[in-house]
Amino acid sequence: MLATYLTDRQIGERYNVHHLTPRRWLKTDPTFPRPIRLTPGCTRWKLSDIEAWETAKANFA
Repeated sequence: MLATYLTDRQIGERYNVHHLTPRRWLKTDPTFPRPIRLTPGCTRWKLSDIEAWETAKANFA
């Protein structure tokens, strides 16, 4: 199965936040998934990592 990768803009749309917010979350939330560098200049988040983070946040709240 192929992995699905999201851009910072797609994550912003998913959570209805500015597209730079995921980068801020990297600095302020140690549980937020780290992006994966696919090529130089191309960084994406793995959808399964984002979904796991969502589940963990929902279970914690």
